[in-house]
Amino acid sequence: MNLFEKIFNYQIISRLDDNGTFMVTSHERAWLKTMLEHPAAKDAFTAGTLEKLVSLLESDPLMDTADHLVQKARSREKQVYHPLLRTLRRHIMAKEAVQLTYGTKRGSVQEGLTGVPYKLEYSMVKREWYLLWYHLRRHSLMSTKLSKIVSVSHQAIAASKYESILHEISLRRDTRKFEVVIEIVPDYNRELSRILYAFSSFEKDVAYDADKDTYSVSIILTGNDSDYLLSKLRFLGKRVRVVKGSYLKKRMQESAIKALKLYGVLPSEEELSS
Repeated sequence: MNLFEKIFNYQIISRLDDNGTFMVTSHERAWLKTMLEHPAAKDAFTAGTLEKLVSLLESDPLMDTADHLVQKARSREKQVYHPLLRTLRRHIMAKEAVQLTYGTKRGSVQEGLTGVPYKLEYSMVKREWYLLWYHLRRHSLMSTKLSKIVSVSHQAIAASKYESILHEISLRRDTRKFEVVIEIVPDYNRELSRILYAFSSFEKDVAYDADKDTYSVSIILTGNDSDYLLSKLRFLGKRVRVVKGSYLKKRMQESAIKALKLYGVLPSEEELSS
């Protein structure tokens, strides 16, 4: 492609962007049509939006994938999309407080608790959506499963108070962050792209030590992300080792001991300390 073609294509794309139009490939359209057939699509879109998307894709013969795809057996889905996501997202974007009623692990119900929602989070380990919010009476950070929430309603709050609470939330979350350094065993450097892909959902820095021919990955974590990172570390096995992060080291050691016990191998105290 020569320079004039590139300029022309850029002008076309810029004009489309200015008009709120974007181009999609046939693969993207096929993927979208498949997603719209999922039962959760009724909760993810309003009825008008869903009907419009279905009608736009219906006339394209390339989108007929039902006879060409076979889905393998899989584990049961807990939550792909939760009906409360749209409601809670609107409260967060509007910078509003809410009144929550939700169930607890012990089976009791907490009614009419006022708080400030600040984030919706999906746990890749538990495959469930969580609402992260600030409890106004207890002055504490809370995490509640959306499946446990019975009702949500708007609660008035002053703009100045809302901003001060967000600032406090930010300070508290920063104090909970900690750094983990993961070292890639040099024998598996050829699998670097695969290993880094396993950490793709984390903010990370990668460093290379030429003298040792060793890559190290630095990741900033909060407590909520630890379990998901642990699942990735167990999946990668002997390809990586944790060199910084006492909590993760302890959890990985516990996993290794449990695995060895299954085969009747009990590590000595010297082996554990080393």
